[in-house]
Amino acid sequence: MSDTAVTVAPADTELVDRLADMWVALARDQRGYGSHLRADPNRTHVRELLARYTASEGLLIATTDNGGTGTPVGFVMFRVRSGQYEVDTTRGLVENLYVGQGHRNDGVGSALLEAAERHLRERGVDVVSLEVMAPNEAARRFYRRHGYEPHRVELEKSVDDRSETEP
Repeated sequence: MSDTAVTVAPADTELVDRLADMWVALARDQRGYGSHLRADPNRTHVRELLARYTASEGLLIATTDNGGTGTPVGFVMFRVRSGQYEVDTTRGLVENLYVGQGHRNDGVGSALLEAAERHLRERGVDVVSLEVMAPNEAARRFYRRHGYEPHRVELEKSVDDRSETEP
């Protein structure tokens, strides 16, 4: 980890296009770990989602300058989770955490995650959950270092019986 100073601040609506580009990069990266999420076809939807998260104060950005006025190098989206069932805990959900390639291992991801957890705690959350692609061992190590443990395991099976060589 380097000594890079990281500033985490709420996102501004003026940054939504830049953050959408970063989300697309995240989605592309996750395809390498088996994600079914399509990157570019989701840009418009994600841009709208990012704008909503900005308005609800559930989107933070990281910059590596003093004061948070520079170009974002990462972001985190989070919310209080609500569902149709009565539960005995209030859950927060970290939906996307992304750090640009040139800024990984500089403390940016840790600063974003810790800030999102703090915001969620202030909103009355008891626990925070998130998802990570099973083969993405670097991300799993990162989250384990921050105290995250498996809670639920999602299993998947293809029902497509065509061979991979078929057109």
